[in-house]
Amino acid sequence: MLQVLREKMSGWIAIVIVALLAIPFAFFGMEQYLFQSGANYAAKVEVQPSWWRSAPDWWLVRKFAWQSEEVSPEEFRNAFENERQRRRQVEGEQFDARAFESPETKREILEALIDQRALKLAAVRDGMVVGDTQVREEINAIPAFQVDGQFDQQRYMLTLQAQGYTPQGFQELVRNDLQAALLRGQVAQSAFTTPGETERMMQLLGERRDVSFVVLPAPAADTAAVSAKEIQDWYDAHRNEYRAPERVTLEYVEIDDSALPPVAEPDEAALRQRYEQEKTRFVEPEQRLVSHILVPVEEGADAAVQKAAQDKAQQLAQQARQPDADFAELAKANPGDPGSAANGGDLGWIRQDGAMVKPFEDAVFAAQAGSISDPVKSPFGWHVIQLREIQAGHQVPFEQVRETLAQEQAQADRERAFNDLVGGFVDEVYRNPTELTAAAKQAGLEVKTAGPIARGEGEGVVAMPAVQRAAFSDSLVQDGTVSDPIEVGPDRNVLIRVASHEPERALTVNEAREAIVAAIRGDRARKRVEADAQALVEKLEAGESLQALADARSLQRQNMLGVPRGAPVPDAAAAEAYFRAPVPAEGKVSPGKVALPDGGFVVFTVDKVTPGDTKEATDAERDMFRQQMAALLGREDADTMLRALRRQMKVTVVESRL
Repeated sequence: MLQVLREKMSGWIAIVIVALLAIPFAFFGMEQYLFQSGANYAAKVEVQPSWWRSAPDWWLVRKFAWQSEEVSPEEFRNAFENERQRRRQVEGEQFDARAFESPETKREILEALIDQRALKLAAVRDGMVVGDTQVREEINAIPAFQVDGQFDQQRYMLTLQAQGYTPQGFQELVRNDLQAALLRGQVAQSAFTTPGETERMMQLLGERRDVSFVVLPAPAADTAAVSAKEIQDWYDAHRNEYRAPERVTLEYVEIDDSALPPVAEPDEAALRQRYEQEKTRFVEPEQRLVSHILVPVEEGADAAVQKAAQDKAQQLAQQARQPDADFAELAKANPGDPGSAANGGDLGWIRQDGAMVKPFEDAVFAAQAGSISDPVKSPFGWHVIQLREIQAGHQVPFEQVRETLAQEQAQADRERAFNDLVGGFVDEVYRNPTELTAAAKQAGLEVKTAGPIARGEGEGVVAMPAVQRAAFSDSLVQDGTVSDPIEVGPDRNVLIRVASHEPERALTVNEAREAIVAAIRGDRARKRVEADAQALVEKLEAGESLQALADARSLQRQNMLGVPRGAPVPDAAAAEAYFRAPVPAEGKVSPGKVALPDGGFVVFTVDKVTPGDTKEATDAERDMFRQQMAALLGREDADTMLRALRRQMKVTVVESRL
C-alpha cells in the first residue's frame, strides 16, 4: 500500500497539487509562522497606501505595500501609568487601584492609542504634514518648559533629560501627536450650521409646553401569598442579582501618636546648640520703606504712548526732587496706583524677596535712603520711587526664638518616638508576618477585630478607603500576612491582617427567599399601578378628559402652563416625558405616563406647544449659539470619521502584551 502511494505521489500530478497547496499557505499561513511570533507590539494598525487604495488584504501585499503604525508595549505601559496617576489625583482616597487594573480599563487606554495611530496614518496617506515651525511653536507653548511665561532652553533640556527623551525624539513625539490631530481638527473645524438649522434648534430648546397631570400614589404593600414556583421562577430569571458579596474578617492594630507618653521638656543647652547650628534661619533681612507714583501704561502699547508716559514720569520725578516738594501730595494728585495713592504712595516696608516685580525691587535696593529715583519701567508702567528709610538686617537673638525652637524640638522628639514605635512594631511583625499579637503585646497596643465585612462596610478606621483597598487586595487575602503600615491620618497608622475570607458566591434560593418574596410583591404592586396608569392613558386617547378621570378617582389635577425643558415638575423624568410626547393636533391632547422614584406614576396630557421665540435672542447670543452648535456637530463629525477610518484599517492587538 505504501509503495503504491509513493509511486502515485511522485509524478507531475503530485507536483501540481503541492504547488496549489503552497500558494494559500504562502499568502496566509506564513504570516503567523514567520512574523507574528517575532512581533514586538501591543497593537498594530495597517492601511492601504494612497497609490493603491484597493490593495487586497493578502499577507504578501499587506507586508510590502500597506502602510502601518505600531503601539509598543512600552508606550502602552507609559500611557497606562499616566492615566493611573491622573485618576489617582482626581479621585483621591476613592481611587481603587485593583479596579483600575481591569482588562476593560487596559483596552480603553489601548483603543485611544490605536485611534491616534489611525488618524496619523490617514493624515500621512492624505499628504498632511507638520512643519518644523509648528513643532517648535507647540514645544515653546508647553508650560513645563517655561520660566516667567517664556520658553527656557535650559529647563527644556533638563526636563527632557529627567524623562529620558532626546530633543530629536521629543520633537518627533510632538510631531506625531500634531499629525494625528490634524485630520480630526480639520474635520471638526469644517462643521457649520445654516441659519435655518440655528433657528429651528433655538425654537426647540426654547420650546414651552402646557401640561396637565395627576399623580397616582405609590402602591400599597402587597401581602398576598407567594408560591414556591413563583419564587423559583423569579430566582431563575434574576439569579445574578442574588449574590453574597466578598467578605473579610480583619485583625488590626492602630498606632496613634496620641497614645504616646508626653515628651520631655527640651534641654536648654540643646536648644542653644540648635540655635547656633541654624542661626541663618533667624536673620531679619534688610527692609526698605518705600513710596511710589505710578504712571500706568499697558504692556504692548505703541512707542508714542510709552514715550508720553515716560516723559510724564520724568516730570514727576523732577517735581518730587524740589526742596519744597511733598511726595505724598504729589502721589495723591497722580493716582496711577489707586491702592497706594490714597496713602500718599506708601507701599510700606519691603524686602528683597520677589514680592515686587523685579525691575521695581532692583531699583529700590540700589537706591540711597532719602532719594527719588529716575523713572523705572515695569509691566504696570513707569514708577517714580521714593526710598524713605533703610532698616539694616540683623540677627534675631536666641531669647526671641526660644519658644519656636522648643516647639520644633518637641514636635521632632514626638515624631521620632512615633517613628521608633512604628519601626519597632514592623520589625517584630517581620519576624512573624502572619500574626499581630506578639508585636502588639511588645508595643503595649491592642489587637482589634472587625467583620466579616463587605466592601464599603465597617466603621471607623476599617471604613477608610485605603484600609478597604488593602483588606481586599489579593496579596493579603491569599497570604494571610500583616500589611505594611497604612497611613490614615497625621501620625496615625494602622496595620491589618485578613483573618478569614469569604469569596463572592451565588445565594441559594432559601438564602435569598425573603429578598425574592419582597421583590415579587414589589413587582406585583408596581405592575398594578402601571396598569392603572395605562388604563388612564387609553381613556385619554379615546377622548375622555383628564379632569373627569381625576374627579372619578378623587385625584388632584395639576395644570402647568409654559413648562420649559428640564423643569422638575414633579420631577426631571416627568419633564423629559412631556417633551418626548408628540405635538398634539388642533383641539386634541398628547397623553402619556412616567414612573416616579417612589413607585407612583404621573399620567399627563400635553395640551399646547409654544415654540421658542428666536426674536428674543440678541445677535451676539445667536452667533454664540451657532458656534456652539457647529463645535458640537464638528466633534460628532470627527468621531464619525474616525469610526469610518477604523473600519477601513486592519487592527491587530496582542492581548498578552497589555
